[in-house]
Amino acid sequence: MRQRQAIHDMMGGENVFLTGAPGAAKTYVLNEFVKRAERAGKQVAVTASTGIAASHIGGTTIHSWSGLGILDRLTKEDLKRLGASERLAKRYNNTDVLVVDEVSMLHGQRLDMVNQLAKLLRGSEAPFGGMQVILVGDLFQLPPVSRGSTAFDFVHLSAAWQELAPRICYLTEQHRQQGNDELLALLEAMRRNMLTNSHHALLATRLNHQTDEAVLTRLYAHNVDVEAINLRHLAALPGQSTFFERHVKGSKAKVEQLAKGLLTPEILELKPGAEVMFVANNFGEGYVNGSRGRVISIDNDVPLVELTHGKRVLVESYSWSLNEDGKIRAEISQLPLRLAWAITIHKSQGMSLDAAEIDLGKAFTPGMDYVALSRVRSLDGLYLRAINAMALTMHPEIYEFDVALRQLSELLAAETPDIAEEATQSLTPKADKLDMDEALFAKLKVWRQQRAQTENIPAYIIAHNTALEAVAAKPPATPQQLLALPGFGSRKVEAYGTDILAIVSAHTAKS
Repeated sequence: MRQRQAIHDMMGGENVFLTGAPGAAKTYVLNEFVKRAERAGKQVAVTASTGIAASHIGGTTIHSWSGLGILDRLTKEDLKRLGASERLAKRYNNTDVLVVDEVSMLHGQRLDMVNQLAKLLRGSEAPFGGMQVILVGDLFQLPPVSRGSTAFDFVHLSAAWQELAPRICYLTEQHRQQGNDELLALLEAMRRNMLTNSHHALLATRLNHQTDEAVLTRLYAHNVDVEAINLRHLAALPGQSTFFERHVKGSKAKVEQLAKGLLTPEILELKPGAEVMFVANNFGEGYVNGSRGRVISIDNDVPLVELTHGKRVLVESYSWSLNEDGKIRAEISQLPLRLAWAITIHKSQGMSLDAAEIDLGKAFTPGMDYVALSRVRSLDGLYLRAINAMALTMHPEIYEFDVALRQLSELLAAETPDIAEEATQSLTPKADKLDMDEALFAKLKVWRQQRAQTENIPAYIIAHNTALEAVAAKPPATPQQLLALPGFGSRKVEAYGTDILAIVSAHTAKS
């Protein structure tokens, strides 16, 4: 799907899951939508699953915005207390659009809790109390923390996701990797579970590959490795250090909340010669989040940094703020820099790097290697230090679901005009739903509920509403026809195909 088509759907008031590979411009599309929605008079709450992700988009965490904080379940007492909060009631009822970025790392239970609280505070049983919801992310990237469990609480398996039934806007244009670069083909093969021996051989050519570049950003799985490398390199430089302290405004609790999402340290130690990375965007000065450089000098507490492409920048203080209910609750000012001999893979998510040395020898969760490899713009900039058995693995449940997402997005793109840029400036009416057999859809939902009770599993694991709608819109007569419909992979067809085809056949015969 093209960017303009995705913006068109979101501006039409649809609940949307905006997804696509790294470099597909999800953040650009999201920012463009937020600007246009606000111009149209909409109140937009911009949130993300983590503090780091929230800082990238100028928002807050969904935990903070929702009022749920660290709660991992809602008791009757919690609902009574939160439901009586005038502050929360005003926040929820004043919000037209709720945006949640980086949903791959959001627990499904968390989304369910937000949905439950929104219904309570807005006095509506509509999904999320009637708010438009825009979910953004790439499910192949880092999953939610499993907290010791072997199972992941994926957001797309939540009851709230099924109830929301978001339209799928899968961006396919690539803006990070070069179109003819072999790295792009490798990443796409990883997404489609189609890695071959040639892909492994390609990566082997980058393993322990020597480079003339004296310094690269090094990506590691664990923070302890990163800190040790940065401090060792800094200490080895000659000269005196200059220390830069943060300046803060706001309550202690709000400042601490904002600080958790920042990549710049509370006290930044620099010397001439230090390798640094920018952790904010300033297009006017010529740097973005992830830009690399080296400190040339520090005069009057102002560092002069030479970027990798040669431009020199006098780096001044940058301010991050925590906005809630239209007001700035906390503000932190600091140089938008961090030491950059090394950085964790987790903290690199969202960055674009010209070159990186990546250590996947301690990768410990599916998707970690994908995040790391996709930070780099081209194969020539990729240097592998180590790789383990976990590397190149993605969670098996995501492959099949991603196929369904692509199919649903293609169907939506086919019925959404590739409109001119100016046509997305105004709100457009919602697109019609699929022309489906409502009676057949109802029968399928009854069967799904009965099957779910028999197997003692949530109904949405058997099939999402969108999958059943596709069956009701284009009733299949054979397993192959069912397999071709969105939401049905080979395992789904094997497990439930006989039942579904029998229901369709019986319904068709009576019709």
